[in-house]
Amino acid sequence: MPLIDATPAITKVLLDQQAAWNRGDIEAFMEGYLKTDELSFVGSKRVTKGWDATLSNYKKGYPDKAAMGELIFDIISIDQLSNDAAFMIGKYTLKREKDEPSGHFTLLWKKIDEQWVICVDHTSG
Repeated sequence: MPLIDATPAITKVLLDQQAAWNRGDIEAFMEGYLKTDELSFVGSKRVTKGWDATLSNYKKGYPDKAAMGELIFDIISIDQLSNDAAFMIGKYTLKREKDEPSGHFTLLWKKIDEQWVICVDHTSG
């Protein structure tokens, strides 16, 4: 079975996340993630399991729009593994009033119920 190019669909989800973040809407940002306890978020301090726990961590770390700043994603590569799995490497930058943190991320994407979602997020800053 030939690969169906997932790059446009995955890119759209990521850009929708970026737009939601920049509106200050963490809940809409989280729609790009697998909405189950199987979601894994690997950060610099811990591994978080589950959509609810990941949302809670985002809300604690970014309590208001000033803390959230303006998010810019740069996609470095998308390696499509199959018609329902892909691996992304990218860079994020947060532009805020007093600083501009940035780092890299790797994302494991899966197509579930015809929707591309992030199942594993490893972000380092």
